[in-house]
This record gives sequence, C-alpha cells and structure tokens, in this order.
Amino acid sequence: MEPKDKIDTTVPHSARVWNFLLGGTDNFPVDRRAGEQVISVFRGMVDMAQQSRQMLRRVVRYLVGEAGVDQFLDIGTGLPTVDNTHEVAQRLVPRARIVYVDNDPLVLTHAKALLTSTPEGVTDYIEADVHDPDAILAEAARTLDLDRPVGLMLMGILGLVSDFDEARSIVARLMAALPSGSYLAVYDGTDRDPAYTQAIRAYNAGSGAAPYNPRGQEQIARYFDGLDLVDPGVVPVTEWRPDPGHENVPEVSCSGGVARKP
Repeated sequence: MEPKDKIDTTVPHSARVWNFLLGGTDNFPVDRRAGEQVISVFRGMVDMAQQSRQMLRRVVRYLVGEAGVDQFLDIGTGLPTVDNTHEVAQRLVPRARIVYVDNDPLVLTHAKALLTSTPEGVTDYIEADVHDPDAILAEAARTLDLDRPVGLMLMGILGLVSDFDEARSIVARLMAALPSGSYLAVYDGTDRDPAYTQAIRAYNAGSGAAPYNPRGQEQIARYFDGLDLVDPGVVPVTEWRPDPGHENVPEVSCSGGVARKP
C-alpha cells in the first residue's frame, strides 16, 4: 500500500494542525477546524508556533556553527515548511546529514518531494513512532554515523507522550545510543499560561487527535538530566539565544533548551 493510501482525512493529525498554525497549506479541513478551535480559546497559539519555529532555526545554527555538529536526528519533524533543519544546517555546512522521523503518511509524501539535500550532504526520512526509539536508531544508523556526534532534535514531540516517565525514558534511550559530544535539543508547551492549557484541554477533548500534554518548565528540564546544559539553560523559546533586535519578544508558553552529552 502506498503511504498516501493510509492518510486519514477524517481525524486531525498534530503535524498537519501545526502546519496550519504556521500558515502552511498541507492540511485538511479537519485539521484547520482543530487549529481554529485552539485559536478561538487561545489567540496566542499562532505566535507560539512561530516563535517555537524560530528557536529551532537558532538551535540548528548554534549546533552547526558553534558546536560543530554536522549530523541531525529530527524526530517529530512535521510537515516541511520554510527553513527545515536540513536547510538551515546545509547552508552552513553543505555536507550535513539529516534524518527526519514522523509517523504521518502525509509527512512522508511531502518529505519525498520537499526534503531535498545538497549534493555534498544527505537527507533521509523514516516513518516511525517516537515510542519506538530502538527502531528509530536502527533505521537512522543507515544514514548517520552513530560513532560521531549527533544533534538529537525533539521539538514539540514529547508532549504527545502522555506518560512523563515514558517520555524521559525515550530521551534517555535515544541519548544512550549517541556518543559523547552529541547534543539534545527539546522544546515543548508549558502549563504556565492558563489560557493555553485551557485551549489544549479543549483540543484534546474534542478534536479526536492524539492528545498533547503541556508540562512544567521544571519537567522539561528533567529531559536534560546527566547532560551539560548550554546557556541560558531551559527557558521560554523566545529567550533561547534570541537574534539581535529580537530580545524583547513577548514570552510564549513554550520552553526548551540544548545540552551536550559529556
């Protein structure tokens, strides 16, 4: 069966809803309705999506430009938009190798067409679930050299793992397979804004999509246990190494950080 035959357009999918919030067109009416439901309760959701994406760009620039990372494992990549991980990385280092992971067949369909690579580098895609880190690692090893440092990107995906201990276990298992000098980058929605958490509760109850679980910033920090946090630590995404002229962007209810494996 072709991946496109498995696309269910009757139930919203988090990757497609996120694409809608980012202003993309790779979504269906059911996804747009789910996104509009969130926006109707929490007007700041679009800003949150956009500011989170900006942090992803800054993280990749840091990892390539300052940390010297040229391999990335991006789990829960979502639908291709502007400045995907490989585009940011390969602008700086054309030889960079990137493996994307998602479990939406529509993402796979678009990945084949849009996630192209420089001639010097490699971009690959795995259709897999974040709950199965062993399968992800086995497939990623076909493209990445897991004996060399890797940038592990878990941007907005761990909130889809309902059990916090399981989410921490997934992170630990993934990082255990990567060598010293690898980096973990995470952001996720936080529970600090009551309007946001109310909107997510309504989304979880009424959309039919996989539920999303905002967590406290201190919980997000636990993903980095045993690693060396990069300054400024775990902070709202708008405060993670903002670009000059963007230091005073209003805070959003999403936090993250980057850390190095000793």
